[in-house]
Amino acid sequence: MKTLWIAQRAAWVLGSMAGVAAGGVLAADAELESVTVTATRVEKPAFAVPAAISHTELRRDTIGVNLAESLAGIPGLLARDRQNYAQDTQISVRGFGARSTFGIRGVRIYVDGVPATQPDGQGQVSQINLASAASVEVLRGPYSALYGNSSGGVLQVFSAEGVGEPSVRLDIGGGSAATRRLALQSDGSSGRWGYNVGLSRFTTDGSRGHSAASRNSAQLRLTARLRTRDRLALSYNDFDAPDAQDPLGLTRAQIDADPLQSAPTALQFNTRKSAAQRQGSLLYDLGLRESDQLRLMLYRDARQIEQYLAVPVATQADPRHSGGVVDLGSWFDGGELRWSSAHLIAGINYDALSQHRRGYENFIGSALGVRGALRRDERNQVAAFDQYLQVSADLGASWSAGGGLRHSLTRLDSSDYYVRAGNGDDSGRVAYEATTPVASLIWHLAPSLNVYAGYGRGFETPTLTELAYRTDGNAGLNLALRNARNDSFELGVKWRGATGRAAELAVFRADGRDELAVASNVGGRTTYANLGATRREGAELGVRWPLSVQAGIALAGTWLSARLPNGQRIPGVPGQSLYGDWHWENVAGWSARLEGRWVGAVSANDAGTASAEGYAACDLALGRRWRAGEWTVQSFLRVENLSDRRYVGSVIVNEANARYFEPAAGRTLWLSLSLVSR
Repeated sequence: MKTLWIAQRAAWVLGSMAGVAAGGVLAADAELESVTVTATRVEKPAFAVPAAISHTELRRDTIGVNLAESLAGIPGLLARDRQNYAQDTQISVRGFGARSTFGIRGVRIYVDGVPATQPDGQGQVSQINLASAASVEVLRGPYSALYGNSSGGVLQVFSAEGVGEPSVRLDIGGGSAATRRLALQSDGSSGRWGYNVGLSRFTTDGSRGHSAASRNSAQLRLTARLRTRDRLALSYNDFDAPDAQDPLGLTRAQIDADPLQSAPTALQFNTRKSAAQRQGSLLYDLGLRESDQLRLMLYRDARQIEQYLAVPVATQADPRHSGGVVDLGSWFDGGELRWSSAHLIAGINYDALSQHRRGYENFIGSALGVRGALRRDERNQVAAFDQYLQVSADLGASWSAGGGLRHSLTRLDSSDYYVRAGNGDDSGRVAYEATTPVASLIWHLAPSLNVYAGYGRGFETPTLTELAYRTDGNAGLNLALRNARNDSFELGVKWRGATGRAAELAVFRADGRDELAVASNVGGRTTYANLGATRREGAELGVRWPLSVQAGIALAGTWLSARLPNGQRIPGVPGQSLYGDWHWENVAGWSARLEGRWVGAVSANDAGTASAEGYAACDLALGRRWRAGEWTVQSFLRVENLSDRRYVGSVIVNEANARYFEPAAGRTLWLSLSLVSR
């Protein structure tokens, strides 16, 4: 019934817009927005893409540490800042990725065209240097399947291009919970070469007990125009986050009593995580002929994680247990070769991951939260080889069609070096293979109105993290896990009016099989299992509407029904979410932004017996910009959670000790001053 209701409303909107267009209200010479996007591997205006895709500039009136700060206004996407820098931001697209207890799964991440997602599907965004980043693209729906594994959505971050005279930007900010940020960014060009460098330092005591953290980030990007149509880009990224304290989740009783406390076991075991990552990449575009281009992309990435968990000492007495300290070293690299012409794109990807996973006891005698005896030692390797083909065709003046096919083969091999009495050799190997088709059709109903439909078949392999623990308690990888598969359908309409007005509506449905879901979550150890049939269906709406030269509003709404085989809601997925933004800036440099968001209730476990209630909150930012000699000075005051409301910001799905809830911060203040030379 919900699907029928959504389809009826979509048909009503489409019919209404078509009638308006036929009546001439939508003028043929309307001023159309021409933001160019690349997520479908074809550079064209987002308005002309037969898929739900959003482009947004990175916000400069926020703290500038969490990518979630710039993603709130994108329909269909939910980005949760967990107030816990030992864990990454939770990002889900139309319900895909919501099960993640840390890191990002089900959504592929790219930075400047280079993967930030490992070949097993595990991704991170904490290492992205926001000082040098400029914009974000988010692709949702069927076309995501052309990116292969973990195809619930695609998120791409782009750095600012180094062009023109050299520019320097210095950001200094501070606020609640002894939070501090210092960032330096510079870009420019000389001759054929351009550069963009960003450095940042962030520290905080945290909004909860036992949640202090620090982050250091640096990125250098060099670009060169070697010939008329040839372009070279070299990038290096360095990220370090030592000893970020983990306050863990809270039970219902704990969060009701004091939402800003840490779990008692967090203090007992001094739970914390250190992460460091370094990546280098090369991207070369070779212009062959007027419409032909060859792209070569190569990258190398190294990530090191050390995490201390709150696993009880008695639990580790089992000789099969892998301990309470995780020592994880990952090295992944790969490349892509792609040929593009006017209507045809063909490419191959090869990505490899070598991961050394060791586990240690988190105690020595009576001392807790220290590295003890070795309990796990294995080498895991993943190799992914993909081939893809995309086509597009104009079917007359008013219709265009597109499609594609991708074949993916992922092989995993595990070698166990920890063989003891009661803990045998757990080596093993497994392979995952899938072919994923995509098809689309777009009707250019009027110069300012497009209607499109799309279909795609996606799949998701288990990540090494999801394979790390077996559900029966034995040691070794859970090699019984299977691919998750889904068939995704989408119908959408895009309208662009004069003076920047725009509206988009999409209705969608994704039917899944063998969904990967949390089976248990005990003491920081999460196990996974395959479910039966699942369904995600709903609608999303985005509106941008200038009210005058100085002011405008933006709205983003998502309605989503995501169900497990037992009929319960998929944990971590709200049924509704709504975001509203009013912004204003005058010629004298004064500015203001008022943001409001409403998020519906969220289930915390598969049984549906625990949930976090919905909430409404708002933020306010006031700013001033002026000239001081050769510099432009920008300052702003930001107040988040203006009403100081208590609510659950995110949930830890299926946490076995019922510590599901991660509280949002109360009212927080942030004051920032920026100096810009250009």
